[in-house]
Amino acid sequence: MLDHERTTPQPLELDVDLQADLDEAGRTDDLADTVDYGAACAVVEQVVTTLRPQLLERMASAVADALLELDARIDAVTVTVRKLQPPVPQVLATSGVTVFRGRS
Repeated sequence: MLDHERTTPQPLELDVDLQADLDEAGRTDDLADTVDYGAACAVVEQVVTTLRPQLLERMASAVADALLELDARIDAVTVTVRKLQPPVPQVLATSGVTVFRGRS
């Protein structure tokens, strides 16, 4: 991030894809048998609002790691972080990165 980007909040867009075995939830139709998406959103919000990274890569990695810690049913996570209206001389709508994390 450029110096002025660190002092002025930057508009970001995140896409999060969770991979999990949801067969039980499909059979039972019970909320307790699935990943709590509200909790996942809260984790993403907490990371995004408290972490002060230099790079989008770090932001995406931190979100992915936090989501894997949230629920043991999550097998893998793909996180895309895009900066809206990046400060470059070219006209770009977004610039971003995607990271993938899976359980070892």
